[in-house]
Formats: sequence, structure tokens, C-alpha cells
Amino acid sequence: MTKISAESTGTATVRKSDTATIGNQPPKPPQSVLDGFSAMADRFMEAAQSEASKRAYDSDIRMLAASGITIPATAAEVIEYLAQFAGKLAVATLERRLISLHKAHLENSFKSPTVHITVKRTMQGIRRTLGARQKHVRPMVKDDLLEAMVMIDRQKPVKAARDRALLLVGFASAMRRSELVAIQVGHLTWLSSGIEIFLPHSKTDQERQGRTVFIPFANGDRCPVSALTQWLDVAEIKEGFVFRAVSRHDRVARHGLSAQSVALLVKSSVARVGGDADKVSGHSLRAGYCTQAAMTGLQPWQIREQTGHKSDVTLAKYIRPVARRSIPTLL
Repeated sequence: MTKISAESTGTATVRKSDTATIGNQPPKPPQSVLDGFSAMADRFMEAAQSEASKRAYDSDIRMLAASGITIPATAAEVIEYLAQFAGKLAVATLERRLISLHKAHLENSFKSPTVHITVKRTMQGIRRTLGARQKHVRPMVKDDLLEAMVMIDRQKPVKAARDRALLLVGFASAMRRSELVAIQVGHLTWLSSGIEIFLPHSKTDQERQGRTVFIPFANGDRCPVSALTQWLDVAEIKEGFVFRAVSRHDRVARHGLSAQSVALLVKSSVARVGGDADKVSGHSLRAGYCTQAAMTGLQPWQIREQTGHKSDVTLAKYIRPVARRSIPTLL
């Protein structure tokens, strides 16, 4: 028996013993995909799935392989897997593993066991027993941001300028952390009223139509546009990535930050003011904008214009209660 391949391609191998012999004909192996496409066609098919989705799929394939799940799997095997890891893994993780297993079967021309009624009932029982609510990080609203600014200014000047700009722009733009670190100088358009940032693509923009985010000027030293200008001037960045690594000697690197760096910055800024870093992440900036905007009375459609959410239902998940009185301005 051959287990699911854990190679980075995410393509699963199959159990050779499951190929059937019809009459006197030799067994015909299942055909997962057609062969012989041109290099251009292969590139287009590869581009149909985002890099983040591919990484998640590959990770699930490796985890399933480590647990002994083979292709083709039976409904009984899948049910036992769910029962074994229910409570150990998040409900959302189990659901994603089922999706990956389903895709692996379809790619190898096998019937997916995940559509079996008993598998669906097992998953439904897990949701009812353990709950399917996802863990939500705490949003960074205006008060949190102002507290963080005080401690950030106590760092070395270049790193302080970078961190100030990253937090303020991250909040005011409501971007995902992957979008934030992907900003390049060529994406910026300076206006008399603020700045426009062009996003070539994002998580929900798989066809790369792009969209533009506008950030207006704000009063005082909490203005994200002024903070961004100061960072670019101090770091002497004229082209390439806007947000970059800064060494302990306060020197600016040529390469851009990773998405994980945003999460680490948010956590460290919260920890400096005595907060619980485990309750925040890079997502706290985006959730903070949505929450603060709702507190100030902006309508859902106005918030979605900034965040890029496709529906009010999805947006509602980002608006989270905080133990504060309503605040009149975003920044």
C-alpha cells in the first residue's frame, strides 16, 4: 500500500492494489490528470490556485500521510481519523483536511469518501459537540494604537519610524498582513487629501483585477500618511518594498518583511504596554479598523469599501465587542 505522497507538489499517489482487472484485460491505472499539455497551459492551470491555498493543501496532505490515511480512503477510515483528532485539532482544521482529502481523490479519479453520509454526520456531530466557532483575536482599536505609539517612540529612530508607519497604515488601510508587506513604492499615489495604495491582488482577488485603498490625512502625530512619509524619508526608500526589516543596529534591509513579521510587531507592541500578546495577531489591525469604524457609526458598505469584503456577513465576523465607550473618530 502506498500512502499519500508528502511531496511539495501536493499530488497524492494511489494504492496499486485498488486497480481492477476486467475480464482478461490488464489492470488500468486511474488517470489523475491529462498529460501532454504545453508549458503555457501548465502555467495557466498552476495559476488557478493561490500560493497560500497550495501551501495549505500540501500541509494537509503531509498531515494526513503521517496519520496513515491512504488514497483511495474509505469512509470508515475517514470517520476514525475524525474521531481520533476531534478535540485535538480545531473544527476548522478538520474541515479543511476533509477538503484536501476530497481534492486528492478527485485528482486521482476516485470517488471521495468525504461525501459519504456517515462522514458528513460524523463531522456534524463534532460541530455540535465541540462547537465550530473560530478563535478570534482581539482587535487593536484606537486606544490600543495610541498606547502602542508611546512605547514605539522609545526605540531607535529608524525602527521606531518603521513600526509607527506599519501599525498606523496597517490599521487605517484595513489590509491583510500579506497585502501590507507586499506594498511597493510604485503602488503609492500621493494626493493633496491623503494617499492611494494600489493592491495588484489579494486573497479574494484571485483573478488579479486589483483594487485601490485610500488613506486620508489625520490630525497630529497619529497620521498614517505622515508616518509613512517619515519612514520612507528616514529609510531613504525610493523603490521596491515599502516595509522592510531593520537590524538591531538600526540599518534598513533591501528585502521586504514577511507576513509573520507583522504579527510579531503587533504582539511586541501590545506586550510593551503590559497587554496579553497571546490575544492579538497581525489580524488585529484589520479587525481593529472594522470594529472602530462600526463604533463610530460607519455603515457596512462604507467599511467594505475600505476592507474589500464581499458581503456584510463576512464583515460582521470582524466587528468585535470591546469594553469601551464609543469613540468619535477613527484616528
